[in-house]
Amino acid sequence: MKKLVVITGASSGIGEAIARRLSNSGHPLLLLARRVERIQALNLPNTLCEQVDVTDKASFTAAIAKAEATYGAADCIVNNAGVMLLSELDVQNPEEWKTMFDVNVIGLMNGMQAVLAPMKARKTGTIINISSVAGRKTFPNHAAYCGSKFAVHAITENVREEVASSNVRVCTIAPGAVETELLSHTTSKDIVNGYQAWKEEMGGVLMPDDIAQAVEYVYAQPQQVCIREVVLAPTMQQP
Repeated sequence: MKKLVVITGASSGIGEAIARRLSNSGHPLLLLARRVERIQALNLPNTLCEQVDVTDKASFTAAIAKAEATYGAADCIVNNAGVMLLSELDVQNPEEWKTMFDVNVIGLMNGMQAVLAPMKARKTGTIINISSVAGRKTFPNHAAYCGSKFAVHAITENVREEVASSNVRVCTIAPGAVETELLSHTTSKDIVNGYQAWKEEMGGVLMPDDIAQAVEYVYAQPQQVCIREVVLAPTMQQP
């Protein structure tokens, strides 16, 4: 059996696609999501499914310990859980800012901290953080979301530098437009309709498995090879 991989936000979209692909590669998995019935329904072998909110550090850490008791040390974590709530800043509910930073930033750091010290001690391990092209450039109606994803890019690269001497890899995956449930959380119909029209203008967007393939490729490299960042987007996406 291969080494244990932890995946957050595994109940749909990119997280689900990553889970399927890495399971097919023979990895035991710890799948974390708030909708535990969705990850249980995947029915993947050698998989532990836990209902965890990534902002709850104690339950996050406990779930990893439970999986490690069965499958051995976590060799990789894919911090995929995230929310995207689009709006112009002057009219956006500040609770939406908090939700995005809690999940996209604090939740991600909880996942990183849960595995980092053991990985450094073992001098091996991989952390893959799912960010966004919106962590590299700005978009209309994306101010708070871009802020959270710029933070993901900065944190990931900063920690990569800190742990490089311990032979631990830290990688950023930055997708462009992807067909996921993320847009459904935005309440403004005008913004949703505009986003959908933008996707249609491109003739379609990335599918979740496109991102999963990138994750699999990054993780499959020898431990001495760290692909620091992968940026992928639909060919016809300009910004």
